[in-house]
Amino acid sequence: MTTALAENDHTDAIGRTERRCGTIQADRVSALAATLDLGQGAGPGAALPAGWHWLFFNPFVRRSEVGADGHPKRGGFLPDVDLPRRMWAGGRLRYLAPLPVGADAEKQSEITAVKAKSGRAGRLVFVTVRHRIGTGGTLCIEEEQDIVYREAPADDAPKPVPPAAPDAAEWSEEVIPDPVLLFRYSALTSNGHRIHYDREYATGEEGYPGLVVHGPLIATLLQGFAARCRPGARLVRFDFRGMAPLFADHAFRLAAAPAEAPDTLDVWARGPNGELAMKAEAVFAP
Repeated sequence: MTTALAENDHTDAIGRTERRCGTIQADRVSALAATLDLGQGAGPGAALPAGWHWLFFNPFVRRSEVGADGHPKRGGFLPDVDLPRRMWAGGRLRYLAPLPVGADAEKQSEITAVKAKSGRAGRLVFVTVRHRIGTGGTLCIEEEQDIVYREAPADDAPKPVPPAAPDAAEWSEEVIPDPVLLFRYSALTSNGHRIHYDREYATGEEGYPGLVVHGPLIATLLQGFAARCRPGARLVRFDFRGMAPLFADHAFRLAAAPAEAPDTLDVWARGPNGELAMKAEAVFAP
């Protein structure tokens, strides 16, 4: 561990909590359904689809409090990590009870782990946040979210080579993520990160070849896809991990195959060059 990491490892943030309240608004659910080309979406009283809770409880700060990357400025609930890149690396979801559209709900968040590392990729800080979402005294969703902060890569640093996606898909669907999809998803989730809608920033400042598809959008698409592979079954667990970025206007595939465990699917997103962009495990109620 480097001296800089030892001096400020941000472990003092562990145990920090935050509480947010809001309504699971039907018009926003309908807007995401339209964005994903799914028709009207779930109406009032219906169960919110898996992954759609990411529409809600997101901070929308004053413009003067927005950082250069479009995220809220550092500090506040999350630790004030002095690294320029921030990504949602993955998570683990448990669906315990339906979260009804139209319900007044509460989200309680707690930072449960902060780990600082230093290696070939430079300085890294991993933050794990546990979220609990419920309504009327019923806990509906438990989630662990993994966030990674990292240094900007050097100009001459070699590009990481992602692993190849599996070949054994039993089900598969194509997705073409155009810039309008990314912009609308950013707006609906109050996600100001400029890599998703500002091509000049994404390519010139963060070094991507184009606009980046949101990790939670890919995870939401995979959950809906997994549910279509198991019609009539209820998704109760979804664990996912981002492996490589996907980009606007480059088609990718959602894929799934039965896992060894019963009532379980291995699901993944396959990039345009055969790379594994996201891998996940979806478990259904027996």
